[in-house]
Amino acid sequence: MSFHQTLKNKLVSKEEALRRVNGLHFFGKKVVFTNGCFDILHAGHVDYLNQARDLGNLLILGLNTDSSVKRMQKAPNRPINDESSRAAVLAGLACVDMIVLFDEDTPYELIKFLQPDVLVKGDDYQIEKIVGYDIVTARGGEVITIPFLQGYSTTRLVDKIVSGK
Repeated sequence: MSFHQTLKNKLVSKEEALRRVNGLHFFGKKVVFTNGCFDILHAGHVDYLNQARDLGNLLILGLNTDSSVKRMQKAPNRPINDESSRAAVLAGLACVDMIVLFDEDTPYELIKFLQPDVLVKGDDYQIEKIVGYDIVTARGGEVITIPFLQGYSTTRLVDKIVSGK
């Protein structure tokens, strides 16, 4: 399959994602959801996403749009890569089954719409405070944190590029 076709199959509307989720739920499959900016993909991201995918039968990645990343005020120059570029790189990962862009400040409405079975974030979050915890646990799902691969950070990578060190 060509890369263009892979991207077309993986970057989907929330309505298409829901159609696929409902089909998987019908067959008793487990849907995993995570989200983030994934501005400059690094080994820590790949490790995290592979671990998330291992928790179910399908991994949906909620990807922040450029405007939602800017509202987070991570840094004045973020995102470095636009949402189309970030989605294209993520679509190249075998562990990512679907990518859905969201423009809100949090993925709460997307999680509510898709009703995943497992919600995953990094272990820098307290489980009960993860956005969507209430939605997923109310229907008997799991909320799980995954430890980060030490030594990897987009902010640290950007700082290293800017400083030249």
